[in-house]
Amino acid sequence: MLKNNKPGTWFVSLLATLAAGPGCAEDFHADPQAQAFIEEMVERHKFDRKQLQTLFAEAKKRDDILEAIARPAEKTKPWYEYRKIFVKPARIEGGVKFWQENEAILQRAQQKFGVDPALVVAIIGVETRYGANTGSYRVIDALSTLAFAYPPRSKFFRSELEQFLILAQEENVDPATATGSYAGAMGYGQFIPSSYRHYAVDFDGDGKRDLWNNMEDIIGSVANYFHRHGWQADKPVAHKVTGGLDAAAQQVSESLKPDKKTAADFAKAGITSTPPLPGELPVALLKLEQPDGPEYWLTGKNFYVITRYNRSPLYSMAVYQLSEAIRDARKAQ
Repeated sequence: MLKNNKPGTWFVSLLATLAAGPGCAEDFHADPQAQAFIEEMVERHKFDRKQLQTLFAEAKKRDDILEAIARPAEKTKPWYEYRKIFVKPARIEGGVKFWQENEAILQRAQQKFGVDPALVVAIIGVETRYGANTGSYRVIDALSTLAFAYPPRSKFFRSELEQFLILAQEENVDPATATGSYAGAMGYGQFIPSSYRHYAVDFDGDGKRDLWNNMEDIIGSVANYFHRHGWQADKPVAHKVTGGLDAAAQQVSESLKPDKKTAADFAKAGITSTPPLPGELPVALLKLEQPDGPEYWLTGKNFYVITRYNRSPLYSMAVYQLSEAIRDARKAQ
């Protein structure tokens, strides 16, 4: 929509807002970085310069976004505190309810993509509490703030801002009103713009990929994300180490990618899990902090795939344990 020289409804509305006078932020109106970005979008993607200038004149620099990105829970909390945020009764019960309400879609997604429905449910539960909190920040504010006012990751977020504007055009999304997280992630599954463009699917065939409102697209897209990153159907995710704990302390893996040792290699050092893992399975050894000392887990390829959604091993373990708790609670009904 931004390519068209004829203003769309969002643009007309935005002009009216700016004409109203005081109260409109101009944080990026004259920002040289924003202006350079606009010129790149015009040259590279043939966007309309005037429409982009108007959009960024209304974009707001958010100090609360800068504060939030500086203290993510994955980096500030030990595992035993982080786990309590997500693996708790309300989120387990919510997951069972979400699974029941969307069972047919989850089954179809599993058939097409081979991804465990419990994982899909848990991801949506961890990310947005099953859609209860998809984020209240305007995406244009979040990405502009991080692209132009957060030097540590400005290159990354500048790219995501570019992807967002292209996405808005492709999916007929209003870039001035679309909302998401403080990092610009959108919808039930909290896809950043590049992931939205590359992995979201039109699972109901209506010609649009809608991750805010269309449950078929939402579930299908999360399943496709894991399928595309190499999810292995019916393979283990993670097993807790129960034997060789002293030896485990000396052999924690540097990387969560299980490409150096197998379960048999760890077993030779006395490091085993309950239940035991197939000896030929490539695994990594993960250490997690508990109040009374560390615990250890042998993690497979599927655990690594979860980290492609969020690189934190705490996040991945929370998703896995929530998925298992939801599965168990569903079976118990």
